[in-house]
Amino acid sequence: MQRNALAAALLCALALTACRSTDTRSSAADEEVDRIAPVAGRADAAKPANAPAAAQPTGAATTAVAQERKGDTRDKSIARSAPKREEIDDVRVVGSRVRASTNEGYLAASPPPPPPAPVMSMAYEPQPMPETVNTEKYAEREDNPIRRVGEEPVSTFSIDVDTGSYSNVRRMLAQGVRPPADAVRAEEMINYFDYGHPGPASLAVPFKATTELAPAPWNGKRQLLMIGIKGYDVPKAQLPPANLVFLIDTSGSMESPDKLPLLKQSFAQLVEQLRPQDRVSMVVYAGSAGVVLEPTSGAEKATILGALDRLSAGGSTNGGQGIQLAYAMAKQAYMKNGVNRVILATDGDFNVGVTDPKALETLVGDQRQHGIALTTLGFGQGNYNDAMAERLADVGDGNHAYIDTLQEARKVLVQEMQSTLLTIAKDVKIQIEFNPAQVAEYRLIGYENRMLRREDFANDKVDAGDIGAGHEVTALYELTLVGSGAERLPALRYADAKPAMQGAKAGELAHLRLRYKRPGEDVSRLIETPIQKPHEPRRYAPSPSLRFAATVAAYADALRGGKHLEQWTWQDIARSARDTVGKDAWGQRAEFVELVDRARRMIAGDAPNDPQVGMIAD
Repeated sequence: MQRNALAAALLCALALTACRSTDTRSSAADEEVDRIAPVAGRADAAKPANAPAAAQPTGAATTAVAQERKGDTRDKSIARSAPKREEIDDVRVVGSRVRASTNEGYLAASPPPPPPAPVMSMAYEPQPMPETVNTEKYAEREDNPIRRVGEEPVSTFSIDVDTGSYSNVRRMLAQGVRPPADAVRAEEMINYFDYGHPGPASLAVPFKATTELAPAPWNGKRQLLMIGIKGYDVPKAQLPPANLVFLIDTSGSMESPDKLPLLKQSFAQLVEQLRPQDRVSMVVYAGSAGVVLEPTSGAEKATILGALDRLSAGGSTNGGQGIQLAYAMAKQAYMKNGVNRVILATDGDFNVGVTDPKALETLVGDQRQHGIALTTLGFGQGNYNDAMAERLADVGDGNHAYIDTLQEARKVLVQEMQSTLLTIAKDVKIQIEFNPAQVAEYRLIGYENRMLRREDFANDKVDAGDIGAGHEVTALYELTLVGSGAERLPALRYADAKPAMQGAKAGELAHLRLRYKRPGEDVSRLIETPIQKPHEPRRYAPSPSLRFAATVAAYADALRGGKHLEQWTWQDIARSARDTVGKDAWGQRAEFVELVDRARRMIAGDAPNDPQVGMIAD
């Protein structure tokens, strides 16, 4: 009897302990909910007494944001990069690949970590946390193939002024990570730099095209054809009024230092460049979207910076709803004959609402018909969706950049402000017809996702890339001339013999055609330029600009596996990079030399035999 009474008392004591434990956990959870406040709540709490007021999310948006940010924020936990090391002692490849046809990703990261060791006793040393899985996404791409001029004499593609691949790869190399091949886009590597292409004299023809031919550095029997396009450079003081909408991802995954904190510093630099005639709106999105700043004059910098500074991260990511609201704000403050642009800043990890890439592309594509462009700025790592950020910019008549440092933000938003914001030529297409009497084979370096069908060139309904004020676009073709002996495709047994070409056309290497539309026009204009063959192409010395562009192209190819470099090695690339630094006011080419040397040590795994490799000439 006493034993039964003792057991009952023990059970009651255990039940009381469990109840108290539950109450303690509930209290802790309530404290955590109070800590994770919505944007509007945090803004009020952190707002100084004398700070200028900014509009807050209103109506249903406020309630939805609050509910979302009180929810579980673990659905977008991201992989943190390894600490930066002075010496690279291992190579890691991270990211996933998105097949263009199905948008299905597959993991290209290292194998998952083993489960933690079992606990053998109550006294044990802490086990290291397992490494989280990297979910970065990159669109699948294969290098452009070698084409036989006798079969396909015409090459057509859309221009591209994006540069995001270069800075994203730079971030990986700095962290000791070998970039996945699909993260490396040769055209974005090349177009990261200026080459001094001559520009037009006026806006009557908004850009000028030039060409240059010289031997390829990796095989002197072949030639490199460089096409340079330079847009008319409009001074900042002469830019038309701008209607900008900052569309900012404030979801939970944006809280790391390289995301929302860096984003706020980056936009602050752009705000300082605004003029009184400019207007800025600010839309944020997490589980739902809200307006935190109504259209505000660029003269009210304190108001804009205050709204920006009060942003905080939390919740899941409804990017589709944010895009819709941002375009609505852009239409509300639309400026006729002005700059109308949404600037989307995100890690691209949309996980609620409209998440299908094709649906998002349709949404953005529909809005460009209203004269509102979309620029995308990528931030962060671990869950960065490069494929989506790049594609949305393409269909939104804008450009894509990746911001890994405050210096990169200054390059994109201050140094290149005119080209980032003001479009001077849209739907720019390039078409080259090669002369089969002079050129046997050709290969376009990069632009794989910008290729167009031949009939698309004259079809004004087909979208193409845009050129901003002062923008430079550079494209490289590797050519095999007839009779060079450097052909890579076997001869066809039953190829028809073509009669020799007579007259002035016989001396032409190719014929360059460009189509473009002026802003506000729907009918394209045509520019045509014949490309003459040099008398002694093998002896033609390349300009410093072509040498540097070829070096950057070789660097991109080496990062992707080096399929087209023949006998050229990492040491050759490093030596050429050092020799072609030239004038380097911003230090970007000097940084490139360091990146080449870092990649060489990481991938080739050797120290330079040439003591000059990796050193920058004064």
